[in-house]
Amino acid sequence: FYKLWLDQQLLCTCAYFPSESITLEQAQVAKMDHVCRKLQLKPGDQVVEAGCGWGALALHMAKNYGVRVSAYNIAKEQLAYARERARHEGMDGLIEYIEGDYREIAGKFDAFISVGMLEHVGVEHYRVLGGVIDRCLKQNGRGLIHSIGVNQPSPLNPWIERTIFPGAYPPSLGEMMKIFEPANFSILDVENLRLHYARTLVHWLHRYEAAVPRVDEMFGESFVRAWRLYLSGSLSAFTAGELQLFQVVFTRATNN
Repeated sequence: FYKLWLDQQLLCTCAYFPSESITLEQAQVAKMDHVCRKLQLKPGDQVVEAGCGWGALALHMAKNYGVRVSAYNIAKEQLAYARERARHEGMDGLIEYIEGDYREIAGKFDAFISVGMLEHVGVEHYRVLGGVIDRCLKQNGRGLIHSIGVNQPSPLNPWIERTIFPGAYPPSLGEMMKIFEPANFSILDVENLRLHYARTLVHWLHRYEAAVPRVDEMFGESFVRAWRLYLSGSLSAFTAGELQLFQVVFTRATNN
């Protein structure tokens, strides 16, 4: 299903468009480079990724920045896909895809990154997440969290929560601070990419509509309508400023 309308690397998060004319594939690569530059990755760094999806970012970091990556995920199907791709591209020596959630992260790392996972953690667990990051980040370690968000605390649209993403909750920046403040992390940078997400959704919706006959064949008309409504509604929400896309870069207070 996702192969029908995502980019070739199956990134299901906001892309980055330095130019409006680039393709979705190029914009997703640009997004990965964007976060890698923010983390100042360099060869030999040990990186941990919380929630790795189909593994594209871990592969990109290892291949293009010479880092070693421990990537955590709870979805067995995604892990199997990611491991096979890493083996096929000869990068499995630099990447370990681990079945487990953020609470199971072990070891010490130069960089922590999470793209599109925070929406599924729950605000009540943010302090635990911050404690995990505090435990695993080296003294001069850097971190980046990329998440859909809102300007003021409010529940996710109930239809989306029920139909598409059960249990999801996009936080406000104030709520995200519950991750950072207890561990005395310093916020270095906050960027809002909401219009980049709107453009990402334009691409996804266009590809989805082209694939509708196949989606109908696979899942039926009701499913087709549900995902059309989700993609269209999300496009409207990001365009109108109802939803945001936050990237927060942080480090320890003593790291100059």
